Amino acid sequence: MSYEVKPKVAPPLDEQFRPGALYTRAFLADAEESGGAEPLVIATEQPDGTRYVHRTQVLPEGHPKAEENLRYAERAVKFLLWQRGGHKLYVGGPRKIGEYIQHAYAADGLRAFDYDFWPQVYERPFEVVACGPDDVPPPNEGSIALGRHLDGCRIGFDLGASDRKVSAVVDGEPVFSEEVQWDPRNQKDPTYHYHEIMSGLHRAAAQMPRVDAIGGSSAGIVINNRVRIASLFRGVPKEIFDEQVGGLFPRIAREWGVPFEVINDGEVTALAGSMSLGVNAILGIALGSSEAGGYVDRNGNVTRWLDELAFAPIDYAPNAPADEWSGDLGVGAQYLSQQAVFRLAPTAGITIDQSLSAADQLASVQELHAKGDERARLIFETIGVYLGYALAHYRSYYDLSHVLILGRVTSGEGGSVILERCREVLKAEFPDMAEAVSVNLPDEKARRVGQSVAAASLPAIA
Repeated sequence: MSYEVKPKVAPPLDEQFRPGALYTRAFLADAEESGGAEPLVIATEQPDGTRYVHRTQVLPEGHPKAEENLRYAERAVKFLLWQRGGHKLYVGGPRKIGEYIQHAYAADGLRAFDYDFWPQVYERPFEVVACGPDDVPPPNEGSIALGRHLDGCRIGFDLGASDRKVSAVVDGEPVFSEEVQWDPRNQKDPTYHYHEIMSGLHRAAAQMPRVDAIGGSSAGIVINNRVRIASLFRGVPKEIFDEQVGGLFPRIAREWGVPFEVINDGEVTALAGSMSLGVNAILGIALGSSEAGGYVDRNGNVTRWLDELAFAPIDYAPNAPADEWSGDLGVGAQYLSQQAVFRLAPTAGITIDQSLSAADQLASVQELHAKGDERARLIFETIGVYLGYALAHYRSYYDLSHVLILGRVTSGEGGSVILERCREVLKAEFPDMAEAVSVNLPDEKARRVGQSVAAASLPAIA
């Protein structure tokens, strides 16, 4: 690879890591220095006409490294699709790049998984339009003024792959919170999911005189309260998914008969950060069973982006680990979630009891760390380095002033180690970002249940 750049701060347990942030910086520097950089305009479009446009540049034809344009464009397209979502993709730039992306996003192409995935989300065929930079339609962006409602008696819930959380909130103050381990991914009958969620709601309701509204967050893609894609329901057969999973939250809403709103868990992470810190332009990242991301813009609103950063590439090493679902290499879930802990444990010399639940496997590593086990500390240091370089890469696509880190992986002493190494990376490699962007951990209580409390604020009470 022409732009394989070794990081100044190497992850202790991953010598092969090649950050996308460094690749991108080196590539764009060459494009700028060439004196003949060509524009590349990438747009993602959703069925309602929402359109997001990203402008960048590539090396001129005839440049000694011009073939690297394809690699750069493909990784950028992959990131933008999973960050912003869309059933239609415009690639405005050199013809060779547009045709390459069209071939990659085909039924038998490099990104066949993505090609098949987006029609499930948007119920439209996926299309790639190759055109000139001036032929890409203009932006048509939108955001949602969602959440921040603290009046009344509310329930908030957060559904992860290892545990579910629920909180009862009265006039903005949590009066009850519960965290329960569950195993949703291996369940074929969605009745399991229904009863588990309802159980949590009833337990929270019992702590208040009444229920005025319910808000929730869930891993996966949720549009208008309907689950489109979610690993939580991976075990449910396709023939019953649309009716029994897609209609799960609307069913619960009808049965409770109160204002009800569910959005992606990453968006609630960002909202929780914005509310607790009193800031905007904030990216929230939950390091849980997978990686969840969400963004609150400078106006304090949630965007219509998907922010599925678990599938967005951050490691450009040719031998980066493959995602178990999409098959792509170097995507966020392998670096910023409990999957990273499990992947790194053998390298650190730690054997994890596979008979334990995923949550207990993570807890066993965290317990070793709490006891002073240096091997466990190296795992969290490595994740901290990953995070630093990932945030620098994310800044190419987000207008950032603040980052909030949440999730089970950050619980205990490991969270502080992750944050420390992350900041070390930013200071060493990206000093301007270290000065301009604050990276924060909430306190331990907010770290574990903050999302469910923020979720409670989602619906407005008429």
